[in-house]
Amino acid sequence: MIRIGSITLPHFPLLLAPMEDVSDPPFRALCKEQGADLMYTEFISSEGLIRDAIKSRQKLDIFDYERPIGIQIFGGDDESMALATQIVDTTHPDLVDINFGCPVKKVVCKGAGAAILKDLPKMVKLTSAVVKSTHLPVTVKTRLGWDENSKNIEEVAERLQDAGIQALSIHGRTRTQMYKGNADWTLIGKVKNNPRINIPVFGNGDVLTPPQALAMKNKYGVDGVMIGRAAIGYPWIFREIKYYLETGILMPPPEMDERINICKSHLRKSIAWKGEVLGVLEMRRHYTNYLKGLPNIKEFRLKLVSAKQGEEVEAILNDIGRYYQGYENAFDHSCSQSSTLDIAL
Repeated sequence: MIRIGSITLPHFPLLLAPMEDVSDPPFRALCKEQGADLMYTEFISSEGLIRDAIKSRQKLDIFDYERPIGIQIFGGDDESMALATQIVDTTHPDLVDINFGCPVKKVVCKGAGAAILKDLPKMVKLTSAVVKSTHLPVTVKTRLGWDENSKNIEEVAERLQDAGIQALSIHGRTRTQMYKGNADWTLIGKVKNNPRINIPVFGNGDVLTPPQALAMKNKYGVDGVMIGRAAIGYPWIFREIKYYLETGILMPPPEMDERINICKSHLRKSIAWKGEVLGVLEMRRHYTNYLKGLPNIKEFRLKLVSAKQGEEVEAILNDIGRYYQGYENAFDHSCSQSSTLDIAL
């Protein structure tokens, strides 16, 4: 078993990565149903929480069926991070996670996210402020370093553990890599096998198939893996990895009926949480991934992204299900290997 404070996770847990505009409650519900062991909210600006920004506050929505669930925050000022943590505390998540890994310009320019990797004393100061502001376990998600010449994750891990964090998730790229190239797990393995490190270490980056998850477990000894892009439009990745770890056998991909039903479930949950207009609009980014691998799908996809009402979308999905009923073999595990949304944070 893996422990993060009072949270108990199964051996080699599978984590859903916090992803901006993706890992909202509707999407998290599907991933939980398919076997995700620990999930996080989309990242939330500490300044936004303090200003009472509507979008930031909405991201605090968590539900009991999601537990254990962590709320992830980011920021570049220790006082703001402390205040934001106190606000987060009132919503009673299971843990608080700090984002020290987001590489996007709008976050980095604010001196937050991966920008903190250039200033280790500041990273420690921010982390300590969060730890002191809550009774909840505090965890961190970060990267190997700022660039190829400053991969400081081994020192970062020790310093953050000393500051009081209780688990660390590491994306195997630098900030300058963004999401390009291959994730390098070598340093993740070194952190995990450092005798000074006694907190759980989770690896993230390019875990796209069940065999890859097993390979990372065996080669680098990580306590679990965090799944990001591979889960977008393919929440089945969690159950497939678990089945493979238990049996060594690859599960067959979901059949057409299940694929369509999960997509409709996602739509309904999205509408229930956001309202019909926004719920339908924000589902558009997911259709490409749910329907990946189907031949000649472009015409149907255009209809889906043009539809404005939930009933209309469901009718189109039903048409797709009937039209492609005999095409289950078009899907394979490559469907979960890539995504049009490169936003795992």
